[in-house]
Amino acid sequence: MDEKMKWSLAGLCLVPLVMVLGNSMLIPVLPALKNELGISQFEASLIITAFSIPAGIVIPVAGYLSDHYGRKKVIVPALLVYALGGVIAGLGAVILKENSYPVIMAGRVIQGVGAAGTAPIAMALASDIFTGAARSKALGVIEAFNGLGKVLSPILGSLIALIVWYAVFFAFPLLCIPFAIIVWMKVTEPSGNLNKQPVKQYLKGILKIFSKQGATLLAAFLAGSITLFILFGLLFYLSDILEEKYHIDGVYKGFVLALPLLVMATTSYVTGKKVKSKPKKMKSIAVTGLIVIAVGSGAAIISTNTYFQMSALMIIGFGSGLVLPCLNTIITGSISAEERGLVTSLYGSVRFFGVAIGPPVFGFLMKISSQIMFGAMSILAGITAAIAFFVIKVKKSG
Repeated sequence: MDEKMKWSLAGLCLVPLVMVLGNSMLIPVLPALKNELGISQFEASLIITAFSIPAGIVIPVAGYLSDHYGRKKVIVPALLVYALGGVIAGLGAVILKENSYPVIMAGRVIQGVGAAGTAPIAMALASDIFTGAARSKALGVIEAFNGLGKVLSPILGSLIALIVWYAVFFAFPLLCIPFAIIVWMKVTEPSGNLNKQPVKQYLKGILKIFSKQGATLLAAFLAGSITLFILFGLLFYLSDILEEKYHIDGVYKGFVLALPLLVMATTSYVTGKKVKSKPKKMKSIAVTGLIVIAVGSGAAIISTNTYFQMSALMIIGFGSGLVLPCLNTIITGSISAEERGLVTSLYGSVRFFGVAIGPPVFGFLMKISSQIMFGAMSILAGITAAIAFFVIKVKKSG
């Protein structure tokens, strides 16, 4: 890998790193936010949803724009919009104090719109820059940085909250603005991949892709969405249990929440590095990862002991690290560069919807029974593994 490509990869790794902070950094702050604003647990969970659903809706538009005008021309403004949303939410909390919930939600929606043009487009750009085995490795590194963001964000969120709970919102512009400058100056975008077709013709091309490979793509989309749905739902559950049951908060809670995410990030990096351009192996590893998630979720039913359930979460983190980098390579390798932006963005959308739905669903199930919650997740992961095994057909990425 030459120096220019190394800089490009380094710049692209910053994009998912900052994107994932949008949710993960807020998870340890939610109990304090809930108490300060006097809102319910469900309303607190909507702070995550308000970010993720707008992102999921806007991502396909961002994908089309990146195919039509260029990836960097979408990523850089998106990072600036992301920063603006953080400023709005933070100022709302400062000025309106306990009445700031609507303004915070508005800021989170704006952040979600900005996030739509970040990680999915960075994934498409990485697939434009790298080919073959180098693509699998690059996407594994990017997924690892995504995981690293999840690892660092609970700790970072807990540390920033020591100043004041709403300080976390002001961290976004401090990160997004310099990252936008780095991407613009250091990432080299290949020329000749733009798709200047009219929207109607462009969409016909996308429909043609799905008519040929729709089953594989949809099964891969489902697997990615379910993986993140379970992971973020369980993190929301763990954050609440640590604070409400064991009175563990602050930085210590951040470190506890980071452990399963560290396992996921490490596994993602190793998987991306080892899997290379062997498509059959990618499918097998992704299915194995889903089975591991099912086993981890099922094991958590055995005991309500927090240490035991933390071990189960580590297993789920390991399984997630097997699934995600393989899906990235299967999806990006299935399509040409001219349509890659929109297809990877659609994948990003369903990932965001998985994250968005997780906390509210788990918040609801927590009120019924943690055993039912874990059992349902185990069955869901098992069914998804079966679908992936029977439906996904892979071809060698190029």
